Amino acid sequence: MTAVRMIVCCKQVPDPEAPPESFRINPELNRIVLPPGVSAVIDPYAERALEAALRVKDDQGGTITVLSLGTNLLPDVVIKPLSMGADELILLDDEAFAGGDSWSTAYALSMAIKKVGDYDLIFCGRQASDWDAGQVGPGIAEMLGLPLVTIARKITVGNGKATVEKVTDDGYEVVEVSLPALVTVSNEVGEPRYPTIKGIMGARKKEPVIWKPDDIGAESSWIGAAGCRTKLLKLFQPVHEGKCEIIEGDSPGEAIANLVAKLKEARIV
Repeated sequence: MTAVRMIVCCKQVPDPEAPPESFRINPELNRIVLPPGVSAVIDPYAERALEAALRVKDDQGGTITVLSLGTNLLPDVVIKPLSMGADELILLDDEAFAGGDSWSTAYALSMAIKKVGDYDLIFCGRQASDWDAGQVGPGIAEMLGLPLVTIARKITVGNGKATVEKVTDDGYEVVEVSLPALVTVSNEVGEPRYPTIKGIMGARKKEPVIWKPDDIGAESSWIGAAGCRTKLLKLFQPVHEGKCEIIEGDSPGEAIANLVAKLKEARIV
């Protein structure tokens, strides 16, 4: 088979290792407020999607184009896929893409993939660590009319087909799909490789390609917040409260009796 042409969708997200209590909610805007000091990273699920593509490249040869959509994307963050071994980085970086949902994001990425042109495999993480929706990958496949395999742990390519080990509740099943196709990758694929010094230095010499909505022929009313097909009614942090009551008594036996009385009063026993 000729070299495999691959596209990997990588998202910049707040560091999921940041303490949950450091996040705050803006109730008026229904948005997460990031505190100072929380850095941005490439989504860990997307890194595993890239690792799956790199393994195909190691085995079959080929090229990997990385797509990343967002606003104010940080150069030191988004070039990481290049330092890991990807060949090209395309950024959809524009305010018009802000505030989108899974549908409008999948639409913008699918339009960018159409502009990229020829490809054999598209990889996405099984979900993104910020919203955990897991809808963008399947959405891209639907919009491009591609076969889809989700939650993959291993992908091999040959004879115009991909053989995918798909994770199930009981283990995994083996699925064969004709190319081109889209695969979402699970954690079970294994740890992504570390960038090498050579890779880091090479990545800094490559200039990312920047595409605006007009560059991909996107309908303005279908991208970002304008293109949302869902409405977030309320975003909130659950409040966990604990109450402690000391049951007293003149003797251990009396304390136990008082405890049983309290439990009966609360209809627990």
